[in-house]
Amino acid sequence: MKISYLKHVKSDRFAFAKEEESGKYCISIPVSNGMVEYNEYYEISEVEYKLFSTDLDSARSFVEDCRNRKQDGRLMQKPGRIRGEPL
Repeated sequence: MKISYLKHVKSDRFAFAKEEESGKYCISIPVSNGMVEYNEYYEISEVEYKLFSTDLDSARSFVEDCRNRKQDGRLMQKPGRIRGEPL
């Protein structure tokens, strides 16, 4: 995956991004499994990207669901054997 970041929301520790090869939008959240820190990428539609980028409250709600693993069906890469916890 080749990710281009579009907008960072530092105060809430997430970012909007686009996967270059597929053109899919996603939200990235940092996680750590105790050995390494990495990002999990959750696919969003272009419509969701436009909504979330202008309505950060909606984005925050979605990100909270991601952190609580309620959006795992949208993961762009399946987690490894030792899955990280959100930072």
